[in-house]
Amino acid sequence: MIVDLITAILWSLSPFGESKVGIPYGIAQGVNSYLVLISCFLANLLVFPIMMFFLEYVNKGLIRWRPYKKAALWVAKRAKVGTGGKIQKFGFFGLALFVMIPLPGTGVYAGSIAAYLFRIERKKAFIANAIGIFFSSIIIWSLTVSIKLI
Repeated sequence: MIVDLITAILWSLSPFGESKVGIPYGIAQGVNSYLVLISCFLANLLVFPIMMFFLEYVNKGLIRWRPYKKAALWVAKRAKVGTGGKIQKFGFFGLALFVMIPLPGTGVYAGSIAAYLFRIERKKAFIANAIGIFFSSIIIWSLTVSIKLI
């Protein structure tokens, strides 16, 4: 059981799944659904400060490397196109709503990049991401528990 919980947490930290994969995985493996919800939410929440550190410090050093710069510009362009209208129109609530949508490419990784690109104050961006992650986790948790009951 502990291995399954750790795996669910690692999925929640991963850009390939976040809590959208971690929660269903943990519940499917038989881990207590409330423990899975709390653990995966907190793990997913931890992504924001990690991403901000990366974007502030590591990114500035790596940007000089041509292949990295090319990939970073592609990701930045994609993040601006995907989030730009919502964030510019609705600001804080647009960012929270974007992160809240439980679809691929709309989680805290994209939300963190968008907050960095649009220069949203870090504290406000963290709160918006936290609200989005919370509601996204609740939606995924509710659907997973409902499906498991059927």
